[in-house]
Amino acid sequence: MKQTLLEKYAKVAVQIGANVQKGQRLIVNSSTETRELAREIAKQAYLVGAKNVEILWNDAYVSRYGYLYQSDEELTTIPKWFIDRYQHYVDDGACLISITSPITGINEGLDASKIQKANVATSKAISFFRNHTMGNHTQWCVIAAPNAVWASKVFPKLAKDEAVEALWNAILQASRISETNDPVAEWEKHNEILSKHNIILNDYQFDALRFKNSLGTDVEVKLVKNHIWAGGSENSSKGIEFNANIPTEETFTMPHKYGVNGKVVATKPLDFQGNLIENFWLEFKDGKVISYGAEKQEETLKNLLNSDEGSSRLGEIALISHDSPISNSGILFLNTLFDENASCHMALGRAYPINVKGGVDMNEEELEKIGYNSSLVHCDFMFGSADMSIIGVTPDGKQVQIFKNGNFII
Repeated sequence: MKQTLLEKYAKVAVQIGANVQKGQRLIVNSSTETRELAREIAKQAYLVGAKNVEILWNDAYVSRYGYLYQSDEELTTIPKWFIDRYQHYVDDGACLISITSPITGINEGLDASKIQKANVATSKAISFFRNHTMGNHTQWCVIAAPNAVWASKVFPKLAKDEAVEALWNAILQASRISETNDPVAEWEKHNEILSKHNIILNDYQFDALRFKNSLGTDVEVKLVKNHIWAGGSENSSKGIEFNANIPTEETFTMPHKYGVNGKVVATKPLDFQGNLIENFWLEFKDGKVISYGAEKQEETLKNLLNSDEGSSRLGEIALISHDSPISNSGILFLNTLFDENASCHMALGRAYPINVKGGVDMNEEELEKIGYNSSLVHCDFMFGSADMSIIGVTPDGKQVQIFKNGNFII
C-alpha cells in the first residue's frame, strides 16, 4: 500500500466522510489490524484543525476470548465509565469515523446466544449514542481497510500478501481513489449524481414498492407518508455536510414497520457478529418476519431476528442499479459496507429519522406513530439481482416502473 494512496484515503475519510471541523473532537473506531490507516486519519484530522483525536482500539481475537471464557454476567455488565465516555462524546459534539475490517468467521463455533447477549447489553447501555449518530446530530462515517484473513476469503487463490494488496486495490477503486485523481472532487461529483436520484423519487412520493425477481423475491414494501429518499452526502443537525458511508451508491428511505408483505431471497452472504449467514430467505406479514431459513448459520439469523421487538421488522429500503461500479467489479467482498452498494438491500432493525419529513426533530414516540421502526440493531442484507423488477405505486394507485432488468429506468 503506497503512502500517497493511504494519505488520499485518509483525507477522503476526514474531509468528505466525517468532514471534521476546526476545533472538533474526532473519535476513531479501529481494529488493531488497521492501525496504519487510523494513524494517518489522526494526522489528517489534526491538519484540518481537530482539537483532539481519540482512537478506540478493538481486537477481534481478544473479543473471541471474552465470548469463550467470560461468564454471561461479566459479558453483560457495562461499567459506568464506559457509558460516561460516550455521553462525553455527545456533550462535546465529537464526530466519528469507524474503520471496519472483519476477521471473517472469527466467531464460528462459539455460542451465538452468548455473543448476542453481550452485544445487546452494550447496545442498550449506549443506545443514546446510536440515537445521536443515526439521527445525524453529528457527522459520522464508516470506511474499511483489509486484513489478511478477510483478504484471503475474498481472494482465496492468491498468496496472503497478494490478497491483501488486491483487497486494498478493490477498496480504493470502490472509494473513488487512484494515484492520479483528486478524490475529494470525485466525491463531490458523485454526490451530485446520487442527489438527482433522490429528487426524482421524492417527487413521486410512492405509497409502496413492489419487488420481484426469478430467485423467489416477491414482496411489497409500504413507505411511510412524507418519506425522504437520501443517499450520498447528508447534513448534520448543525448543517455540516458529510458522507456516512464510503463507498456508497445507494438511495434509501423508510419503510412502514407494519407494511411489508411477501418473501425476500438474499443474493449475498451476511456477516453478522463474526458469522457468515449464507443463502437465506425471509417471509414477512404485516411488517414482521414470520418464517425464515438459511443454508448456513441459521441459528445466527435467528438470534439477529430475536435481538428485540424491532429486529424482525425493516428500518430501511435501498435502491442500487445492478449496473454499478461495485457490482461490475465482480468481487464479493463479504462485507456489508461494500456488498450493500452492489445490490438493492433492506435493513432489519432501526430506521433513520432523516428518512421522514421533520423526523430529526421528533422523539421516538412521535416517530413510531408514523411507522418508524425502533431497534437496538440495524443490519443490512442484500437482495438485488440482474433481473429485479421494481414497481412504484402512487397514492392514487398509479403504477410506475422504477427498475427493469435490475437497473433504474426513471
